[in-house]
Amino acid sequence: MSTSNTSKSSRLSGFYKQSLDERHDLIAAWADLNPDQIATLTGTKGLDLSTAIHMIENGIGIYGLPLGIATNFQVNGKDYLIPMVIEEPSVLAAVSNAARLIRAGGGFTTSSDDPVMIGQIQILDLNDLQFAEEQIWLHKANLLNLVNEISGSIVKHGGGARDLQVHKYPQTSVGPMLIVHLLYDTRDAMGANAINTAVEHLAPEIETITGGRVNLRILSNLTDQRKARAEVMIPADLLKTDELTGEQAVNQIIEAGIFAEVDPYRAATHNKGIMNGIDAVVIATGNDWRAIEAGAHAYAARNGRYSSLSKWWKDDSGNLRGSIELPLAVGTVGGATRVHPTAGVALKILGVTSARELAEVIAAVGLAQNLAAIRALATVGIQHGHMRMHARQMAIAAGAKDQQVEQVVARLIGDGVIRLERARLLVEELNKEV
Repeated sequence: MSTSNTSKSSRLSGFYKQSLDERHDLIAAWADLNPDQIATLTGTKGLDLSTAIHMIENGIGIYGLPLGIATNFQVNGKDYLIPMVIEEPSVLAAVSNAARLIRAGGGFTTSSDDPVMIGQIQILDLNDLQFAEEQIWLHKANLLNLVNEISGSIVKHGGGARDLQVHKYPQTSVGPMLIVHLLYDTRDAMGANAINTAVEHLAPEIETITGGRVNLRILSNLTDQRKARAEVMIPADLLKTDELTGEQAVNQIIEAGIFAEVDPYRAATHNKGIMNGIDAVVIATGNDWRAIEAGAHAYAARNGRYSSLSKWWKDDSGNLRGSIELPLAVGTVGGATRVHPTAGVALKILGVTSARELAEVIAAVGLAQNLAAIRALATVGIQHGHMRMHARQMAIAAGAKDQQVEQVVARLIGDGVIRLERARLLVEELNKEV
């Protein structure tokens, strides 16, 4: 969906070494951010208390999380800097490094389905399921027209009702049940409100034509009509380590991927790593990460056994290849994406022009995060890089400030004792020296 962009490069070597002001200057130039938008990133502006307490019930304050930038991403020939909101150490460094490796193999190739959501209508108290289903098909055109009559701007932008599906459950503990699926194109909106309004509007007419009673009418978060996909190739030579050849590293990464395909206990952790990346972008852009999580894990179990969302294999040249496919119902309009100021800035930094492009970029981030995790697991071990970031958190928790943080981290790692008590002693020593 995205177009070529050769005027900008997300290959930012040493971005993590730059000062905060230098990072802000770079991001401001990248996304043409004004001073107020930079102030939104720093927390001096952004979501205010008055807005926050009106976004939810019983509001009492604002909860902050770190916002960072993942670098090196090239998706369908276009470069992206990726805003990510996450508190877990090592995620941003790992995903940026994985994107650098993937970039060397040509970057990410992505695709996505039309943004079609599913609304479900549950019909009970039916004497004849077959007759009820026939009535749905007989009145299908009218039912779709009823939806489009109330769809307003979505229809004007090319969306609206697309089709109906019928699912029969002849025997349940509450009697026969007919479920009607409304397939609804929400364009650049996530679409929860639109689809819920549509199925509620249809319910009385459904009852009339079937003679049944409608109970639930609600969207499904298993949005398997709205999937995004990403594929990558990484040259084997780039994966070699001091202990492993490129070929050995490729083989061990594939073995780790197959482990997650066949074993649900491994798949749960494997997919959690994928969602580390996906959720962080979803949160940054003001989208519903809980809906994305629900859809992803349901899709991972679609064949009756929970399995990996990604696949890894070796091509004829011995290079590593990977792919991911999952439901991604995200939007660039409506909801918190427009209410939360920081989400608006994040979307501007991303530079996406549609919900489909956003979904494809998010899928790419998920695949990169997966590569980072299984590469570490299958080669040097997950703790190799993670413990340095854990040491950083220990230093901060112990009260280290500014340049003290790196000093404490270096001592913790050098001593091989990464504990809060040790970090506190080191901070005390540094404070005495001042």
